[in-house]
Amino acid sequence: MEENKMASAPIKKLVLTTGIPLMISLLISNLYNFVDSIFVAHISEKALTALSLANPIQVLMSALGMANAVGLNAAISKALGKKDQKEVEQTATSAIWLAFIFWLILVTLSLFILKPYFLSQSNHNLEITNYGISYLRICMLSSLGVMGQWVFDRFTISSGKTHLFLITLSSGAIVNIILDPIFIFGYFGLPQMGIAGAAIATIIGQFVGATMGIIINKKYNKEIPIHFSLIPNFKCVKNILSVGVPSGIAQAMLSMMGIYVNSILIDFSSTAVAVNGVLVKIQSLILVPIWGLNNGLVPLVAYNYGSHQLKRSFDSLKWSLIYEYGIFIILLILLELFPSKILYLFDASKHMLQMGVPAMRILGFAYLISIVSLALSSTFQGFSKGLQAMILTLSRQVILLFIFLTLFKSFNQINLIWFAYILAEVCCLPIGYMMYKKIKKKVIEEIS
Repeated sequence: MEENKMASAPIKKLVLTTGIPLMISLLISNLYNFVDSIFVAHISEKALTALSLANPIQVLMSALGMANAVGLNAAISKALGKKDQKEVEQTATSAIWLAFIFWLILVTLSLFILKPYFLSQSNHNLEITNYGISYLRICMLSSLGVMGQWVFDRFTISSGKTHLFLITLSSGAIVNIILDPIFIFGYFGLPQMGIAGAAIATIIGQFVGATMGIIINKKYNKEIPIHFSLIPNFKCVKNILSVGVPSGIAQAMLSMMGIYVNSILIDFSSTAVAVNGVLVKIQSLILVPIWGLNNGLVPLVAYNYGSHQLKRSFDSLKWSLIYEYGIFIILLILLELFPSKILYLFDASKHMLQMGVPAMRILGFAYLISIVSLALSSTFQGFSKGLQAMILTLSRQVILLFIFLTLFKSFNQINLIWFAYILAEVCCLPIGYMMYKKIKKKVIEEIS
């Protein structure tokens, strides 16, 4: 059998060949979510409001998918590194079983939580509530597609074939973008379905992506067999969840933190909330290279950990950081020199520019500092230390940030709110470093 490139290819090259397809896929994902919002905005402002209110529930849906995907990524890469084909097969089957279970959970929730959720969040506005229920119920009842896509995409990433992941994600994204205006506005003789059409386009895209994932894995990724069983290997289920659940919890907590930030900003003005929304969109694009390299870092660390090549695991972290800082310095210069030009893309008013320009410049440095913690978190996941990864993420993005935001909001200076992000990242660096040294020592002792 041909040796897996993750065991033999030069690390400094492998980090890029693994990470670049993931960068492209993340860029596509963020762009098509953005296009989704543009089309829905043309229905009505209330439809767009409903879509915005749906976002926290969608983040929680993603938390379930992420819990499965992150744990699968680490567990199956480690099994591949050990060349334990039986464990590879059992882990893959267990991940598919978990995807099915998570879908049943979402179906159950969709029957009970949507109406009270939208009524409370919309101040009992029935039009917004109906829009929201129409959209989310379709997404949740048909979420088997996205749960499956999380799994089949990670099969390709775990075996180092990240270029195949680009194909599966792109196929779903392209289908979604094409179908969005057709279903929403009723082109080619179809009825005008409004926001429900956006949901239908989304779930069709997800099922296309999942189907492409099955086909591509069956044909080009024979290292990981695809089977379904009603009774999985519960040891493998535990291995997946022990790494993945902390990441899922962290994702859910980040959603709650976003609500808290907006509750502070609304006291300044609605424009401040709008600025924060714009900055979140900019962040989702500006950090794509970082997230892409770090997603690729997890299987690199895990595979070489499983094959007892720890130097390659540690070198993967080193080269990821080198590339991430090299790329982000260029992006930071753009943020610092052209903040107003970027904000004009969002039709920024004078008031928004006054708030947004300093905010973007401040947060640019927060993003720069965060690179170390993001890379360490991925490394912890690769070493099957999901709890430590969760602690690091929650420390910088929830606990420390909450402390500084709560402290600074009483000064009634909005720029201090943005500085809270920098302070949270700086204070988290020694925490991350100490955790890394401890984990490094433990895995070395384990292999010796």
